[in-house]
Amino acid sequence: MNGQLRVLRAGRGETIQDGGRHGYMRYGVTSSGPMDWVAHSTANRVLGNGPGAAAIEVAISGIDLRCEVAPLRIAYAGGDFVFTYNGKRRLPNAGLVRLNPGDVVSVEAGSWGVWTYVAIPGGINVPPVLNSRSTNLGSQFGGLDGRNLAPGDVLCPIAQTSPETRNGLEAIAAPWLAKSTKRIRLILGPQDDFFESSSMETLFREPYSVSPRFNRVGYWLDGPLFKHSSKGYNIVSDGIAFGSIQVPGSGQAVVLLADRQPTGGYPKIATVIRADVGHLAQTRPGQELRFERCDFDQARDALLELDQNLGRIAEYILPAGSTDSEYLLGCNLIDGVVSVGDG
Repeated sequence: MNGQLRVLRAGRGETIQDGGRHGYMRYGVTSSGPMDWVAHSTANRVLGNGPGAAAIEVAISGIDLRCEVAPLRIAYAGGDFVFTYNGKRRLPNAGLVRLNPGDVVSVEAGSWGVWTYVAIPGGINVPPVLNSRSTNLGSQFGGLDGRNLAPGDVLCPIAQTSPETRNGLEAIAAPWLAKSTKRIRLILGPQDDFFESSSMETLFREPYSVSPRFNRVGYWLDGPLFKHSSKGYNIVSDGIAFGSIQVPGSGQAVVLLADRQPTGGYPKIATVIRADVGHLAQTRPGQELRFERCDFDQARDALLELDQNLGRIAEYILPAGSTDSEYLLGCNLIDGVVSVGDG
């Protein structure tokens, strides 16, 4: 018999997301999927799932989950969120924990980050729609009837659970999960010729910040406005990639993300590289962003390096009781106890 998770509390941003609904943008269906694919993949790989298995995407509004029926392992990774076990013991910021029936894990926003992910063995068992279990909020399909998670929802694993970990708790000490202090790398285009040269200089020189106007569709950027060239700001609508920076006539840029529209008729000055799009998605409103130019070879090398590190995820899992400083700082050591879930 498999364990399951019951949602006790959920905010307005918690959904089920797998690796995305690919191959249907030509029909007007957006890909959806995780906002931070790296954190999503990390949580899945720790459990031995495929990197695109369906998991819970938790926004800064947070969630409470209770284990029921049988023991269940969960893995979680993302921004700096506070994970609390049974209301009193803080877990590492990213880790793998065994839950027994009745155990409750609470997730609240921490000092930085917008998204974190909770994975269960094999992924969450909901019916696939167009070959994906991802929630499409705009079209209201996928996940649980195309909606946000709500109290009372029950989430079951696809795979038979294997609840044992070494001491009930392990931490993920992966460097790619740390808050990034680097500039977000961009590839110019495909319509950078629709902007004055001064706008290109501004893009890589001036700071920007995420506007309060942000969601899974896109993040609007506050900062210097961009100036279009004599070509204007209308183009024949074309496809929009994950991370495209589109600039309408107002000159204010928007970075288009997981729930973006499939096509758009405004020029795109640049695109965030795949390896950095998760870092951008973890940026909260008001926090500063800076950009730097990148070429295709650099973007490919960054992605390959990240993929190789994710493939070695076992090297970044620390046993409970580790003396690694990052791990210890992520735990509540008031009572001197690190491991949980042994009962």
